[in-house]
Amino acid sequence: MHIHILGICGTFMGGLAALAREAGHKVTGCDAGVYPPMSDQLRALGIDLIEGWSPDQLALKPDVWVVGNVVSRARQADGSPRYPLMEAILESGQPYTSGPQWLSEHVLQGRHVLAVAGTHGKTTTSSMLAWILESAGLEPGFLIGGVPGNFGISARLGRGKHFVIEADEYDTAFFDKRSKFVHYRPRTAVLNNLEFDHADIFDDLAAIERQFHHLLRTVPATGRVVVNGLEESLARVLHRGCWSEVRSFGTAASDYTAVGEPDAFDVLRHGAAAGRVEWDMTGVHSQLNALAAIAAAEHVGVAPEDAAQFLAEFRSVKRRMEVRGQAGGVTVYDDFAHHPTAIRTTVDGLRRKIGDARILAVFEPRSNTMKLGAMKSQLPWSLEQADLAFCHAGGLDWDAAEALSPMGKRAHVARSIDEIVEMVAAAARPGDHVLCMSNGGFGDVHAKLLRRLGS
Repeated sequence: MHIHILGICGTFMGGLAALAREAGHKVTGCDAGVYPPMSDQLRALGIDLIEGWSPDQLALKPDVWVVGNVVSRARQADGSPRYPLMEAILESGQPYTSGPQWLSEHVLQGRHVLAVAGTHGKTTTSSMLAWILESAGLEPGFLIGGVPGNFGISARLGRGKHFVIEADEYDTAFFDKRSKFVHYRPRTAVLNNLEFDHADIFDDLAAIERQFHHLLRTVPATGRVVVNGLEESLARVLHRGCWSEVRSFGTAASDYTAVGEPDAFDVLRHGAAAGRVEWDMTGVHSQLNALAAIAAAEHVGVAPEDAAQFLAEFRSVKRRMEVRGQAGGVTVYDDFAHHPTAIRTTVDGLRRKIGDARILAVFEPRSNTMKLGAMKSQLPWSLEQADLAFCHAGGLDWDAAEALSPMGKRAHVARSIDEIVEMVAAAARPGDHVLCMSNGGFGDVHAKLLRRLGS
């Protein structure tokens, strides 16, 4: 089969392309930004890439067009279509489908799917779960929205019957507004947490809860739903109806609990000792992610004691508290956090690790939700444990200085990357920890900071 992927350089679609190529399909694709590292990874797999959305690509005549959710029916200022290739596909009547639908039909069919959903922690928990299954000899396939340190790749078919997938609640495609994860039909579903996010497609939290319940409807009676007992929103989702075995984690009354610090703790199953985790991860959120992965792995036959031991060798995902370097006695980190709760837990994790040393939090409100200003009032709360905060406010339609005003002189706002680099360099001193947080490339701010701090 020849598939041509629109939006191939996105994390999900790039992973799908790699899986399709590994399965023996001919894969080509296009995107507006064909650039490294994804472009290099795909070309190394023998995948031809085309820059842009020209309708001339119809001449490729693939068996099916696989459409990423970056594509829309939007028009440009002059009235012309932003995605002329999509218009040509529709006009010509050629077959097309979404990425999640293609994945469901050609990769996930017949597999035991373990899907990890939630507002936060999907990538890390999926990586933990894949590593546990790999360590247990199950040779799982996986598709993860990041690069797990233990594997060095974001997707593979695997030789076993199990497939771990990061289950995103974002919409599927312009022609299918359901969440991606309803296509995956998991037998094991992890519900890590649930908060309001994606303000560009969801009106409120109740709308997201509705999509999570759609996911529950697809889990068979012999399946397992692993749920965070700390989340009232998930309790409401379960209350709507659940037809599968439920296992909880996180609270004292949960099926799986942890006793000890996040970097060394005992795992209790129904109150009885079931293993011990000792690793390099920090933060309570990492501890909760571990409990979720252990509970999910048990459903496919991995004993909690073994799973806990396997996690000792777990290597975190790139861009999750990743040390990018040191210069002038200052350590610079990169992290994917962008939602206020994720920012807060990330800063908390670093605080637990470094004690009283100063944290300089550098962040940009880049996600669609943050750009809309839907959660700007939560930013001071999310940055409470940072000694100083620096916000890149370029391109925002709301006043970042006003939103951060409760922080007083601890908060600083810059309109450009160069300005924020100079601000941080002027404030930093030996022994400080600079934590950069964004769900994008952040203008390579990490490298620029290291160069400036070392000059």
